[in-house]
Amino acid sequence: MDLSLIEQKLTSLNEESQAVFGMMTAQHMVEHLTITLKLASGRIAYPPFTPSEQQLEWKQALLFTPMEFPKGIKAPGIKTHELMPLKYPSLQEAKIQLLKAIREYNTFFEENPDGLTNHPRFGMLNHQEWELFHPKHFKHHLGQFNCW
Repeated sequence: MDLSLIEQKLTSLNEESQAVFGMMTAQHMVEHLTITLKLASGRIAYPPFTPSEQQLEWKQALLFTPMEFPKGIKAPGIKTHELMPLKYPSLQEAKIQLLKAIREYNTFFEENPDGLTNHPRFGMLNHQEWELFHPKHFKHHLGQFNCW
């Protein structure tokens, strides 16, 4: 994850930023990306599971082809038309925590180059697979607010 690139993309994001699709606020989106990084670095544990054939096919398509993240896809465990409660008191604090999570993610895989962590839809991913996932995920969500 390129910390400086993400930091630069976040500069135009503020409390008044409106989503061009989806229902998340800017802060919800930033906190969502932070959660995903914490899953990737093992700081949040997701219960082990065996991905379905369909999930494995989607993993292959998303990670190993030019396919972009589809609009309207819901994160596992999130109910339709429902936002998760905000964790941080402000968007600024959420941005700080996102950048911290990127540093922790990078450190985790520097210290554990063969590490595997659980993705809530695709099962266990290695560093290379997370590195294919995160740029598409970030582009999708930052694009949601015209920041990409």
